[in-house]
Amino acid sequence: MAKYNSMADPRLDVLYKAARDNDLDAVAFVPGPNFKNIFSRDFHLMERPLMIIVPKDGTPVAIVPNLEMASFGALGFPGEIFDWRDEDGYKSAFVAAAKILPQLAYAQRFGLEAQRMRAFEQMALQKVFPQAEFVDAHAEISNIRLIKTADEIALLKKAIQISEAALEATLQEVTIGQSEKEIEGILVRHMFALGADGLSFDPIVAAGDNAAQPHATARADYMIKCGDALLIDFGASWMGYNADITRTFFVGEVSGFDRAFYNTVLAANTRGKDVSRAGVTAHDVDDAVQVVLENSQFAQFIRHKTGHGLGLDVHEAPHIMRGNKHILQPGVVFTIEPGLYREGECGVRIEDNVVVTKDGIECLTTFDRELRIVG
Repeated sequence: MAKYNSMADPRLDVLYKAARDNDLDAVAFVPGPNFKNIFSRDFHLMERPLMIIVPKDGTPVAIVPNLEMASFGALGFPGEIFDWRDEDGYKSAFVAAAKILPQLAYAQRFGLEAQRMRAFEQMALQKVFPQAEFVDAHAEISNIRLIKTADEIALLKKAIQISEAALEATLQEVTIGQSEKEIEGILVRHMFALGADGLSFDPIVAAGDNAAQPHATARADYMIKCGDALLIDFGASWMGYNADITRTFFVGEVSGFDRAFYNTVLAANTRGKDVSRAGVTAHDVDDAVQVVLENSQFAQFIRHKTGHGLGLDVHEAPHIMRGNKHILQPGVVFTIEPGLYREGECGVRIEDNVVVTKDGIECLTTFDRELRIVG
């Protein structure tokens, strides 16, 4: 066991507050976006558990694989660290950690990062805190990332700039007869060539009937043809921050029906940006967007909500959907991505990334949204 300075660490204040505000005796989290937000670095999730436990009062505890101790030590963690080796297993480290957290022996509420933590990690906690009630506190923990700093927004802008430049370079190479998979490869190549340090997610490159699948996979055996919609949903990552952009194009030509289909989505996208500002709710934004789609001739082709938060995670709070009464505040970043999908025929989605300001929003994405013919 290694002991570190147990003085209060301002980086953990948000977690102590989350525990107290939500009637939690402790919160536990693992490597991921919340970890990176607090400590400015991350560790891989693997078969070796690395976990931090923060009680609502008292010293925090970390359980760390021994091979990560040099890296973890550089974080200046302000509590107790229990390391373990592969040959010994991690059980003893959890037992030792529980012994210095006697206030949690009969905890009624133990908040977990439930969308991130794996079952075996929760089971390890359950064995040493058998009286604990484990509750999903993912939202409460993740709320520490809701308001982006100026530095974070600058990183998002860089990720978006790389993404948009890569998209334009890709479109210059698109020709009739290419496969979706070929276009995906061109896009990825350009993102890395332009400086991306990763991908936000595996790109969606979908043409024709495949574009009607909101989360399609690029096909190697479908060659784009004249009249196809070509939907591209993608993003570069920069310093851990993720762009998430969708544009839909048409190959060679577009029918009058598909033009109207596209322009309906564009009108909904524009409406979403027009109503977004500090003080309105996520419900208000989604409702305004959905009304545009619902009042069109294409209402039966609606499949999803308007958007989601964006940052260290590609999908994070706040979720822009009806029923979510979360009030938007300056510094919140989210997507506006209405879509319409005619199964077996065509899909259109137009996605922008915006940040709430004191005066309205700033649209971080600048790539043209007007209908464009490619190929």
